[in-house]
Amino acid sequence: MCHVAFLSTDNLEAFFVYDELLIPFFNAKGWRVTTVSWHVKNHDWSQYDYVVVRSTWDYQQFPSAFLTVLAQIDAASTTLLNPLSLMQWNIEKFYLQDLAEKGCLTVPTCWQSVFNEDALSEQFDLLKSDKLIVKPVLSANADDTFKVTPANIDTHIKVLSQTFNSRPFMIQPFLPSVVEEGEYSLFYFGGVLSHAILKTPAEGDFRVQEEHGGRLKLVTPTAEQCKVAEMALASMPAPALYARVDLIDLSGSWAIMELELIEPSLYFNLDEASCQRFVSAMLRYHSSLQATKQ
Repeated sequence: MCHVAFLSTDNLEAFFVYDELLIPFFNAKGWRVTTVSWHVKNHDWSQYDYVVVRSTWDYQQFPSAFLTVLAQIDAASTTLLNPLSLMQWNIEKFYLQDLAEKGCLTVPTCWQSVFNEDALSEQFDLLKSDKLIVKPVLSANADDTFKVTPANIDTHIKVLSQTFNSRPFMIQPFLPSVVEEGEYSLFYFGGVLSHAILKTPAEGDFRVQEEHGGRLKLVTPTAEQCKVAEMALASMPAPALYARVDLIDLSGSWAIMELELIEPSLYFNLDEASCQRFVSAMLRYHSSLQATKQ
């Protein structure tokens, strides 16, 4: 019997977590599942066959400590999923540059290392947009994300300067399609499409995350959306057990907003078959790993 650890965090009260829906499906295959916070000290990770990074909602607040724990798990006699090298590549959104270099369409982005008011103001013209989104290079759940316009920039300057004084950040044009149509998320388990959802923001907001009032619904992705998402997956430095590809309409073409490989929510609640698909992907991975050891 295999023993799997779901890597989580200490306090999940403010978050939506659906990983417990997986447990009966693992149990039905004779696998045991234990949920463990990544904050736990001096833990024996070698007692698990696999450690799967799941609801680590606060990792972006302590990135160095989080990566240290992942390295400790990777060094133990267990298998970390997604692989450490893949999560190290994915934890900062600089990976979007790699995807763009490999021909993937991404949202136009200005990358900044030190906050400068004049440099921000220039982006209205350079990105040809009267609304800008400013957010950290390392972030999750829309933390420290701002919508800036020429009319409100003065009121944002102080907090932007404090937030990004010594923190790399990115500037993107605000895309009207976010509120007009929404953002599509395609979920892949073991490289195979499982399900897709459409996320739309609450009235008057621009953030599509569930924690910010975003509305979610299950959808069937188009062939073109799948093509774009799978091009992103093919551009990763290694295969992933699970991946979430976010797509947005960019002037009539599907662009990659994010490719998430440290993803706390895979929305198992929206597709009743998604749990079985995840477990099946895990079993395929296990069989493949066992075959390489023989």
